[in-house]
Amino acid sequence: QVQLVESGGGLVQAGGSLRLSCAASGVTVSSYCMGWFRQAPGKMREFVGYIYRSSGTTNYADSVKGRFTISRDNVKNTVYLQMNSLKPEDTAVYYCAASRSLWGTISSIEYDYWGQGTQVTISS
Repeated sequence: QVQLVESGGGLVQAGGSLRLSCAASGVTVSSYCMGWFRQAPGKMREFVGYIYRSSGTTNYADSVKGRFTISRDNVKNTVYLQMNSLKPEDTAVYYCAASRSLWGTISSIEYDYWGQGTQVTISS
């Protein structure tokens, strides 16, 4: 059984930082494309970034590039999303997801497993 469990969300002021974690079981994070998505109230779920299979190649949405960093710990089988210089527009529920895709993908429909999400709220 696959489980992705996000943690680390919370309320921070603009300009602050948060680190989200995604603890995986039933999948090996270095064997999947591990993505982060977010969904703000009234908006579509949007791609944030991914880290791809064994290569560890990362890709980010333009809106977070230079501020967010995805990494992983293969021993802990956990993926991280380090978020710096946070803005109120980063407020959303953040989801971790795993894709079997043979290439890096930014499309949510290509992700096979999803976590339950963690709330991130940025105050101005």
